Amino acid sequence: MDKIIILDFGGQYCHLISRRIRDAGVFAEVVASDVSYAKIAKDKDIKGIILSGGARSVYDKNAPKLDKKILNLSIPILGICYGHQLIAHLLGGRVVSGESGEYGLTKMKIDVKRQFFPCIGMPKSSDVWMNHRDIVMSLPKGFVSHAATTHSPIAAYAHPGKKIFGVQFHPEVSHTQNGDKILKSFALAVCKCKKTWSSKIIIKDIIRDTKEAIGDNKAILGLSGGIDSSVAATLT
Repeated sequence: MDKIIILDFGGQYCHLISRRIRDAGVFAEVVASDVSYAKIAKDKDIKGIILSGGARSVYDKNAPKLDKKILNLSIPILGICYGHQLIAHLLGGRVVSGESGEYGLTKMKIDVKRQFFPCIGMPKSSDVWMNHRDIVMSLPKGFVSHAATTHSPIAAYAHPGKKIFGVQFHPEVSHTQNGDKILKSFALAVCKCKKTWSSKIIIKDIIRDTKEAIGDNKAILGLSGGIDSSVAATLT
């Protein structure tokens, strides 16, 4: 099954990103940000990678990083917020601490001549949700800026040849205009994922895996009466 993986850099919206991708009919899986290059490279089901947001600066001593070799895979990549900054930083761009943070609903101007995602007719300006302090000031070679705000001179960028994209804003939250279209376009138009995910398919897979795991043995399930354990009991 085609899937998109989301690297978790500690952002509060990480699992919301996966929800939006699933809403588009594509399976999404959240993984640790330190996942190895080898593990991703050998998983042929992975059609796209999203780097989530996070509260740290790329210059913090213990800031979460990723294996730089992952950026050289022939797999489309989308960086969001911290992920947007980290891609630029690792590939030779310049990230600086802004004079003031940028938080909440923000007006973003878009270069409509450079539609950084296919199949989206973005307007010249759009309201987007921001939550950051550091900003990308210059881009690595081959990257092109596509949008800006008063605080962020590079609010969105892309490398068309490598299919690497970055957005400083959060497309996964409902406040961002056309945010769902951006994520859907990334999954379907850029990553070429097939719409094969649905809750019915997952239920069948879980039941099959449970039968294989239990076999002829007996299973004990602790039922608290909450949602999680009740769903587990029903499936089992």
